[in-house]
Amino acid sequence: MKRVNGAAWVGGIAVLASVCGILASMILPSYYLYLSITAISVAVILLGLGLVSGAAGMIVLCQMSLAAVGAWVVTWLNASDAPGSYLIWLLLATLVSALVGGIIGGPALRLRGVNLAVITLGFAAAVSGTLVKFQFPGTMTGQRVARPDLFVSDQGFFLLCCGIFILCAIVTHFVLRGRLGSGWHMVAFSERATAASGHNVAWLKLTAFAVSGGLAGLGGGLMVGQVGAAYPGSFGVVQSLALYLLCLILAAQYFEAALIGGIMWVFIPELFKQAGIPQDWGLIVFGIMGIQALASGTTIGGGLRGLWHRAEVPNADSAPIHDVDWIRPIATSGVLDVSGLSVSFGALKVLNDVNLTVNPGEIVGLIGPNGAGKSTLIDALTGFNPRHEGVLKFGNHHISAISVPRLAQAGLRRTFQQDRVPGALTVGQYVDLVSNNASATDEVARVLAFFDAPRRNHPISGIDVGTRRLLEIVAHLCARPQILLLDEPAAGLTGDVRARFARQLRKVPATFGTSILLIEHDLNLVRDVCDRIYAIDFGHVIASGPTQEVLGNASVRAAYMGAVA
Repeated sequence: MKRVNGAAWVGGIAVLASVCGILASMILPSYYLYLSITAISVAVILLGLGLVSGAAGMIVLCQMSLAAVGAWVVTWLNASDAPGSYLIWLLLATLVSALVGGIIGGPALRLRGVNLAVITLGFAAAVSGTLVKFQFPGTMTGQRVARPDLFVSDQGFFLLCCGIFILCAIVTHFVLRGRLGSGWHMVAFSERATAASGHNVAWLKLTAFAVSGGLAGLGGGLMVGQVGAAYPGSFGVVQSLALYLLCLILAAQYFEAALIGGIMWVFIPELFKQAGIPQDWGLIVFGIMGIQALASGTTIGGGLRGLWHRAEVPNADSAPIHDVDWIRPIATSGVLDVSGLSVSFGALKVLNDVNLTVNPGEIVGLIGPNGAGKSTLIDALTGFNPRHEGVLKFGNHHISAISVPRLAQAGLRRTFQQDRVPGALTVGQYVDLVSNNASATDEVARVLAFFDAPRRNHPISGIDVGTRRLLEIVAHLCARPQILLLDEPAAGLTGDVRARFARQLRKVPATFGTSILLIEHDLNLVRDVCDRIYAIDFGHVIASGPTQEVLGNASVRAAYMGAVA
């Protein structure tokens, strides 16, 4: 049976949701229809939180406060008899909340984890206290916000909310599948890898906060339209904390999970109410479910998306082709020249007067025992450690003061020792993001085939760590860099896979026009692929030259292998 693609799924679900919304508006009793409006409004707010916390991985505990900003804008415009009507005010509320969200995201450029959570929680407490003291505009005078004429009834307003949620769901779905959403996932998984791919981490974080804030403000404005006014109790600190718990449970960046969350938000307390149980116990239920989600690592949204991946069209890439038909012209000047590089951390000198050159078309090895300074060297070369002495030249340019993303964009790329390939993406999304779409789809397919990597539509979550390491190399090669610094790429590769990888790696300079600096503990791999090698120990280069000559050097054998030949 032929499977349908993702766009068709979204269109089908949108139609189905519209039909369900119309039917619900016709058959639900007025009380439950009213509660359903709340559920849809909260689903919009939760969808925004899912983007910043679920996709971009930042702990944000003030989402209902951002919703309060949207509610405040709508009530203030109404109380001020501003031009326009509710729908215009709703749009303005969304924009203002997006701006506030971006401002709140400022600390995220320097803080993360618990520290960021404290900042956002403080904002939530400040907003809650302010609203309790001053109330929303028009509250004290009893001025109500009128619904649009076409949607004045609960039935009509419910359909309006459904339409807005469906629109938000479609937009966020395609944003998450695009470069911006992939960038958010990448930031959540590894900020260092994101920067090393040539992307601006600060911009990605701020856009996540801004989009999340905009959706929160939109949801807050819908809550105002539901009751005609806004009340501080709906936007308190506890509500923001409970919403974050729901985000953990659901992976609310997925619109279907956000909708389920909105329903849970309204109807779990309602069930408790019907059973004569205090509604505050709903928060305890959310807390228990949140702990379970953290402990198991599974979410409702993640499970649903697993079904989506199995339902989408299999990749239509061409059959495996081991000849790549684009080759970067090799430059005539040296690719990378390092002279007198020294790096100190306080009184500890990690690198001392290191000289190193990688010429066009070469694979150069860098070996040494643990703690010799290899990772510090690669950090200095790629901009992660700008505090160093010496001269670093990439081509004819001095690069000591150039940022990590700019170096990556200029053609100096690196991989990492640890797994830095986010499982939330597909192979194609990851390669397109890291390569900045520098290669056409058919070219990417050829490079994937060259390294025997999975095809574009394959979810990375189902790929083993060793294959992820290969995929990281593929993605950077598709960016067509002049030089690629590989930090222990053979980790996780064994047996025949390692031998095949050595053969593939050896062909990279001639096939892709990319020089390689290889940091590796596997001396067999170094022997098989490197033209020259440098050996360092305690931050000093103790030997350099042809591979066999250096590997046979007595000082190298003593430092690296613990024995003198």
